[in-house]
Amino acid sequence: MKERILATADKLFYLQGIRAIGVDTIAAEIGISKRTLYNHFPSKDALIAAYLERRFVHARPSDKPPAEQILATFDSLERRFAARDFRGCPFVNAVAELGPQDRAVKKIAIAFKESRRLWFRDRLNELGVTNADALATQLVLLVDGSIAQDLVRDDPAMARAAKEAAKVLLRNAGVDVGDEATKAAKGRKQTPQ
Repeated sequence: MKERILATADKLFYLQGIRAIGVDTIAAEIGISKRTLYNHFPSKDALIAAYLERRFVHARPSDKPPAEQILATFDSLERRFAARDFRGCPFVNAVAELGPQDRAVKKIAIAFKESRRLWFRDRLNELGVTNADALATQLVLLVDGSIAQDLVRDDPAMARAAKEAAKVLLRNAGVDVGDEATKAAKGRKQTPQ
């Protein structure tokens, strides 16, 4: 029952908004009483926290080269943007709806965003990038910016544009991203001035 409540809350909160959906609506959708819902989640705040924690998915390990993993992030975003039910980042949405004074929600959102940034940093460290920390922050900004642009424009190509910008950042950091521009840049560096 707890999983049914959480799955229903997840769908309704994400698609319609946390403030727009009350526990009455969630209970009615499942066909249970509010009392049953409260037996599993003592408050709406507890249900919101559980919803966000359920959405907190860590990137899966991969045996692909680090640069490929980084760029695949943007391919994944493009597929997600094309889905009919895409409504942005649930963590940003929650903070925007509930306000930064909701410390529990903000704490979960910060933890999620930081975990993504650290994932990028770890891949960049594997590549031997100098100042991987700063570049990881820039890559996260590209991810979040592409999400915002897709929401406004309803255009999955925003992820492709962010991927191209990520390639520029990676190339500038000395990473081979496996394209002609990287080969041309390496050729220019080897040519005496």
